[in-house]
Amino acid sequence: MGEAAGVSEVIETDVVIVGAGPCGLFAVFELGLLDIRAHLVDILPKVGGQCAELYPEKPIYDIPGFPMVTGQALVDNLLEQIRPFSPTFHLGQMIETVEPLGSTQAPRFRVTTDAGTVFDTKTVVIAAGGGSFQPKKPPIPGIEAYEDGAVYYAVRRMETFRDRDVLIVGGGDSALDWTLNLMPVARRVTLMHRRDDFRAAPHSVEQMRALVAEGRMEMKLGQVTGLKGQDGQLEAAICRDAAGETFEIACDAMLPFFGLTMKLGPIANWGLNLHENLIPVGTETFETSTPGIFAIGDINTYPGKLKLILSGFHEGALCAQKVHRYIYPDKRLTFQYTTSSTSLQKKLGVA
Repeated sequence: MGEAAGVSEVIETDVVIVGAGPCGLFAVFELGLLDIRAHLVDILPKVGGQCAELYPEKPIYDIPGFPMVTGQALVDNLLEQIRPFSPTFHLGQMIETVEPLGSTQAPRFRVTTDAGTVFDTKTVVIAAGGGSFQPKKPPIPGIEAYEDGAVYYAVRRMETFRDRDVLIVGGGDSALDWTLNLMPVARRVTLMHRRDDFRAAPHSVEQMRALVAEGRMEMKLGQVTGLKGQDGQLEAAICRDAAGETFEIACDAMLPFFGLTMKLGPIANWGLNLHENLIPVGTETFETSTPGIFAIGDINTYPGKLKLILSGFHEGALCAQKVHRYIYPDKRLTFQYTTSSTSLQKKLGVA
């Protein structure tokens, strides 16, 4: 596997995969089994998408064959799985333009990134999640001054919060999950939500209320209106309750979980008949309205769609079958199992 910086010459490839999250990574595997090579482009500076950026240490329980796996461990396993196919990553870049050059039967595209990398590719697989995710920031004056070391919009390392007084703000799954996960690490955890009603999984809410009843953490109702502390060092959050009364919560770290804003970015201009910022596809091949451009994972939509990683894996497998028809139009595709095919096992280096 390699990583490439922006280059001026045109890179010729079979497939450009937009997004290096779990679905994009597994697509490399399914394509590789069919002798199709891929380059991946991702706006993030590292591989792994949301799993690596937003919840690398958070456990995931619904990946087949893994009773529990963290976001980062899943990414690491996928990278190991696709190693035989040597994909090239172009990180910290965003695809700005996709220019059709071919025909309906023999598609070809000129793909250009904001870093000046140019691809001449036969197909494009969009595995961009929801696009470029950005955290919604709470409307607190001067919050930017604390963002380097006191206010965090994601937990990348739990050790960052060891022995700290942590204030978590929000009422969804992220707020409740990290309240529970940081309890053994932080010196003190306080959860604040504007009302005593949570949008998180009921079991998580029950666990949180049990911890409050045991006196092991606090839960406050209200909103943060300001922050106290000099030189970016947080000392307390200034809060207001429903009655308008002001109070303070001492803390040296704050995690506001107000959700994520989806920035679809230039994909919106690629002529893909978007529906509510999602890309409609057919479920036979997961091809978009433009022949040669496919969409898998959270970015696509179709009747019965479930936004699950395992669904994206399935979509990548079927998508690869149609990509093969474009790359090798005169070659008959024979379906094979990795458990019994010596040719596939040789590709994987296990024969």
